[in-house]
Amino acid sequence: MKVFPSTFKFLKDLAKNNNREWFNEHKEARYEKERELFIDFAGSIRDGLATMDNRIPRDLPVSKFVYRIYRDIRFSKDKTPYKRYFSAAYSSEGRVTDIPGYYLHIQPGNSFMTSGLWHPDKEKLAAVRQEIDYNSEHFRSIVENTDFKKYLTLDQEDKLKRAPAGYAIDDPNIEYLRLKSFTATAALSDDELTRDDADKLVLERCRLMQPFIQFLHEALEEVK
Repeated sequence: MKVFPSTFKFLKDLAKNNNREWFNEHKEARYEKERELFIDFAGSIRDGLATMDNRIPRDLPVSKFVYRIYRDIRFSKDKTPYKRYFSAAYSSEGRVTDIPGYYLHIQPGNSFMTSGLWHPDKEKLAAVRQEIDYNSEHFRSIVENTDFKKYLTLDQEDKLKRAPAGYAIDDPNIEYLRLKSFTATAALSDDELTRDDADKLVLERCRLMQPFIQFLHEALEEVK
């Protein structure tokens, strides 16, 4: 299964015409068709994830994983009403992102599949850092694995400039302890996603993420 070129074309056109008049004019003929194609693709990814990670419920409707295209602009300076991408999040509870899970993002020139924990709260962040401190050898064996480093990247966004409280700046694991999100991301090109076996490629990348996501679940076992 693949992402169709027409989906990328629609998203490109939407980015250039991000207004309600244009969207309503093309909603039935284009948007609804491309959304259904994306839902089919997102469903294939859900089925594959459920096979490799039993926390992902295969029987949950795909609609519970797929995000709406409408932006919440109430508190944003950017008042464009629509997202420039299709997306879905996968966890044991559907598109819930405050527990370890996966996120699929389809956008022309900026598509990716990611897994992990994005901007966790204080308690969860402390628990992951503690697990890295206690089991650093295991964690490093995951994120410094040759295939992991070849296909995946760790989120470096907004990482601390100094050591977090309770850790020394010369700690051998400080580059990981300073992270504020723990996500492993695989970039996906438009060409890769329009291949007939694109879903298999995405799931191959997800398979590489399994030790990483398992580490996070173990780190949070005592956190409610």
